[in-house]
Amino acid sequence: MAALRKLSKGFIFSSHLQKPNSTNLLSSPVLPALLISCRGIASKLFVGGLSFYTNEQGLSEAFSQYGQVIEAKVVMDRVSDRSKGFGFVTYASEDEADKAIAEMDGKRLNGRVVFVDYAKPQRVPRSASPIARGPPNPVPIEEYV
Repeated sequence: MAALRKLSKGFIFSSHLQKPNSTNLLSSPVLPALLISCRGIASKLFVGGLSFYTNEQGLSEAFSQYGQVIEAKVVMDRVSDRSKGFGFVTYASEDEADKAIAEMDGKRLNGRVVFVDYAKPQRVPRSASPIARGPPNPVPIEEYV
């Protein structure tokens, strides 16, 4: 916890020119990313089968009884601005995430049965593969004879 406090004071608050306090420590969008990528101490869960009426606060409250929720995110449709029916919950430790999976998988949340599992890492887009442009290279006539 001391390392987390030192990290948050040095990076987040100096860049945002805020005084450190407990209310804005976890609300910063930078901290969950730092926990996951730098230290590897957070566990991200996929929650499927969510009701369209479940919001991020409700998701966080439902899962907070199994441990410290770092971030709760409900994925929204850009066009209709409605929930797509799934989301992600990030816990501070793997033990808390295991407990949440055991307790919440197959349970009802806002009238719908939810399915909980570890989130898979994001796939990197395959932009390195070549794209064919233009006609194929001509083949010399001598090769056909």
